Amino acid sequence: MEYSHRYRAYPSGEVATAAEHHLDVHRQLYNHVRWDYTISPDDDKPSEYQQNNKLPEWKRRWPVFAELHSKAAQATVARFHDNLSNLRKKKEKGYNVGWLKRQSPAEYRSVTYNQSGFDLDNKRGRNGFAYVRFSKIGWVKIRYHRPLTEHSTIKEVTLKKEVTGEWFVSFSLETDDEHVPEKPDVDSLNARNSVGIDLGILNYIHTSDGKTVDWIDLEDEYERLRREQRKLSRKEQGSNNWEKQRQEVAKVKRKIQRKVLDYQHKITTWLVTEYDAVFVEDLDVAGMLQSDGNARNKQDVAWRQFITLLEYKGDLYGTHVVQVPARGTTKECASCGVKTAKPIWVREHSCPSCGFETDRDANAVVRLRLTGSKIACDFATAMNVLQRGFSKLGLGWPEDTPVETALPTDTADFQRVSAKRVVESGSLGVDRESKGLS
Repeated sequence: MEYSHRYRAYPSGEVATAAEHHLDVHRQLYNHVRWDYTISPDDDKPSEYQQNNKLPEWKRRWPVFAELHSKAAQATVARFHDNLSNLRKKKEKGYNVGWLKRQSPAEYRSVTYNQSGFDLDNKRGRNGFAYVRFSKIGWVKIRYHRPLTEHSTIKEVTLKKEVTGEWFVSFSLETDDEHVPEKPDVDSLNARNSVGIDLGILNYIHTSDGKTVDWIDLEDEYERLRREQRKLSRKEQGSNNWEKQRQEVAKVKRKIQRKVLDYQHKITTWLVTEYDAVFVEDLDVAGMLQSDGNARNKQDVAWRQFITLLEYKGDLYGTHVVQVPARGTTKECASCGVKTAKPIWVREHSCPSCGFETDRDANAVVRLRLTGSKIACDFATAMNVLQRGFSKLGLGWPEDTPVETALPTDTADFQRVSAKRVVESGSLGVDRESKGLS
């Protein structure tokens, strides 16, 4: 299984200057690869392998390319062809795509070494720090807050400078299958230990066992962002003061992204350590962002990032994560299956056929769980559980068992979402004993 760890880096002034120079040379190489591909005939476009074979010739013709490590240069060629492949895939899915653009110095901010050209020294320096050597750049100090496991193999290392001016080092790791937690057998899954997840905006998620997790409040951060952007608009573009203020704006944006990502890490870690199977909506996020209304909130909740994290951690902790088609889940009654059209502003579900009433999202999440059970679990077992009464799932009739609202902190109703029990993303040590994975 492949996964990654990311560390904050603190290069010295001399190493940072060398790294910035190498970033710019790699950017020039990327643009040259793009140019070479563009001028080639349509019926004879060079492959990644063919352009890798051109690297020695390019290094002789343009000595600046000879400054790069061979594996890092090949990774830059691979980056162009990966981007090209992703563009083709989007076009095949019907997206209106353009062409790969030239990379400017502000856009190209990372360099990758694969297989060779790097070393990790975790014994150098004081506790909590380590050093990574990048060939032809130098040793870079990192905050080694999460040691690599002995079963992990480093496949590649990436050095990146963020728009905020911060440096980071990312390790792409691979673990043998025997050291990866095994997922429960699909045929033997206990439907009682599975959960359906409905993604929303007013509430971040709504679970089929009657819990809602509120969305994180970012209004203060956005107010600060507006202030910093107003200050930036009053600076002369390109001046030193403008550059300093641009970094302040970037830092505020980065803080918002980190708060959202940290929040998602806590929620997804709780879900995959608590349940054997998680069913989540398969949303067309790109299409929803292009629709009218509430676009910023839809982007803030980062649904696609949440689902990606959930799938990644499902593999990491041995939990089944299944994306279920979301179409019709808000219309179909969770009790009898009769469809009832409801405008988006109607937040209550009231079935005209069987009389079942509950919250709109609560109804949708039970349908998701039931549909997911049909796909990945023993449907008969799941149906028996549902037929015993919705109160067993924490839903039921609103006057009997109202849906509770809980935050992912140390509250009495939601202790398992405590931030204290969530370790940094990628760690194999979170709550393994609770699932028998030790």
